[in-house]
Amino acid sequence: MVKKNESSNSRSDFRKSRKRHRVLRYVLLTLAFLLVAGTAFGFYEYHRLKPENHFSNLKTIGSAANNTNLKNYKEKAGVFNVLLIGSDARKGNTVSHTDSMVLIHADMNNHTYNMLSIPRDTRVYMQGYGYTKLTSVQYISQVKHGTKQGIVDAVTAVSNLTGVPIHYYAETNYWGLQYMVDAIGGIQMNLPFKVTLTHAWYQRNNGKTFAPGVHNLNGEMVAELTHERYSLPGTDYGRQQLQQAALIGIAKKMMQPSNVTRLPALSRSLSKFLVATNMSTEDMVSMGLGVKGDFHPEQQIKYRQVKGRSATMYDDLLKANNSQVILDKTELQATIKKYFSN
Repeated sequence: MVKKNESSNSRSDFRKSRKRHRVLRYVLLTLAFLLVAGTAFGFYEYHRLKPENHFSNLKTIGSAANNTNLKNYKEKAGVFNVLLIGSDARKGNTVSHTDSMVLIHADMNNHTYNMLSIPRDTRVYMQGYGYTKLTSVQYISQVKHGTKQGIVDAVTAVSNLTGVPIHYYAETNYWGLQYMVDAIGGIQMNLPFKVTLTHAWYQRNNGKTFAPGVHNLNGEMVAELTHERYSLPGTDYGRQQLQQAALIGIAKKMMQPSNVTRLPALSRSLSKFLVATNMSTEDMVSMGLGVKGDFHPEQQIKYRQVKGRSATMYDDLLKANNSQVILDKTELQATIKKYFSN
């Protein structure tokens, strides 16, 4: 259990962090880099690294592997699940808050990538503590057990919530996204609706408005747009539409011939994009082989949404009531069964 003074400090830290770091709902953008990074390595050990050979008999992360809810999940060669994590981590930090979670079901056989964004305030179970917000799990676990265990516990919480085994994780932050977009020379982003920046990361951008349609954007503006929430229809769910638009823009730009030649340099700069990952170079090579010559992001990337309701609930970790998001259980189970199971 968390002691009283520790709980008080944690609440204070959470509030301060939320004010400074309400960003990174767009973590799924990291997938665009992961999907194409492997193409830089050519056809090294081609047959061994073909997705149907490489992505088989995969290990799952954390204690969720023993979850009885996962027993009916059938593994299939060439298919895997990855959790993209957006955090408020700064350089040198050993602890951070989860600000975004995106679960991806990648089917390299059929070239489909189903994605589900999970709100940061989603009510989840944290072993040893009870029910709390998803954003709290990684922070408290890292404080108590170290950086890596914090990520593992966050992955476990999502796996238990969805009933999906998770094989890989990749964590990025605000600067990773900005650097990646600038490294490929900016992107085109098709905005589905009007966006006004109401709580920009950089003060100079507050109040800027973007009309619906296609815009040429640099890394800073992509990061700002995917951070916006309050001016959007559906708030968090509107933000998810902006995440999808940014991901498609990045993926399309990376696959242009002029940028394919830059992939080796981008691959060597992986640490600038990602805070942490358990994906190896071979994993990325195999992914690259899977998408090479048959990657059409607008048709293959599908963003799924599960509605939730806000409710004031007791937080077992903080020992107090707070606002949490309760995902619709029936809709969640139906979405997982249809799009995230083999």
